[in-house]
Amino acid sequence: MSYCSAIERMQPESRKALHQNYHDYHYGFPIHDDNELFGRLVMEINQAGLSWETILKKEESFRNAYDNFNVQKVAGYTEEDRERLLSDPGIIRNRLKVNAAIENAKTIIEIQKEFGSFEKWLEHHHPKTLQEWMKLFKKTFKFTGGEIVNEFLMSIGYLKGAHGESCSVYATILEQKPMWQKE
Repeated sequence: MSYCSAIERMQPESRKALHQNYHDYHYGFPIHDDNELFGRLVMEINQAGLSWETILKKEESFRNAYDNFNVQKVAGYTEEDRERLLSDPGIIRNRLKVNAAIENAKTIIEIQKEFGSFEKWLEHHHPKTLQEWMKLFKKTFKFTGGEIVNEFLMSIGYLKGAHGESCSVYATILEQKPMWQKE
């Protein structure tokens, strides 16, 4: 079942509205800002074992807790910052996920030094199969299993499948020239 059809089945309206906004304006759309790419990766990592709805409800809290996903700031987090995050009820308080966010920010800083940006690193490695992406992410980042990598890449337009061709958002995404279109 696609995300598109799942939204149609949702009740009540407040839940549907939360998902509809993400579906219509974020999911599958290319992202060209390293901080936003990092933020999407943080959110996908935190979704592991939980519902996407939980993460969507906490997005603003994640943004506040992680300095609006500023890669430079998060890479510089101290032990005090880790403890602050682990005691923040607005986010997922999981030590492995918190540590992954900080370590992945440090990794992105190194990627930026070598490639100019996280986005350029992704472009450099495109196209790859999902299995190839999974190996690359496992080697490069913390807490990035297959489902996390798949959803991250699909959500930022690197892998096809975010929307069905009959979905009204599909044509809008095509206009944005997602990377999967360039395979």
